[in-house]
Amino acid sequence: MKGECLCGEVKFEIEGKIRNLYQCHCSLCRRATGAAANAATFVTAQRFRWVSGENEIRSFLKPTGFRSDFCSICGSPVPNRLRGTDMVWVPAGLLDELIESRVSAHLHITSAAPWEQESTGCVRLDGGPDSLESLNKLL
Repeated sequence: MKGECLCGEVKFEIEGKIRNLYQCHCSLCRRATGAAANAATFVTAQRFRWVSGENEIRSFLKPTGFRSDFCSICGSPVPNRLRGTDMVWVPAGLLDELIESRVSAHLHITSAAPWEQESTGCVRLDGGPDSLESLNKLL
């Protein structure tokens, strides 16, 4: 399985199938991704291989040990090895191929953003709106 960042500079490969995905809803993951949750998986280092762009990766490390690696060109979060383990954290959104796995766990639900909770009246579109004005008319 192949994956890459938004600009395509950082590329990697994973041997074998992805078994499980998880979504983390903690405030650190929300800030690192700008999204409601961080969808990712873990693979062993033996199954992971950098293809290109490793020299473009930068890291941010909090004193608590939280680490966020990202492409220095486009800012996409990219895989990183978990300290003290043989595991590599891989953002699911970077994977090029369709995977059969589904989210098997939601983590840190108690710190999820209040706006994340789905509303029954939420507008759902199959694609993007034609314009911001047309989206505002739907709401």
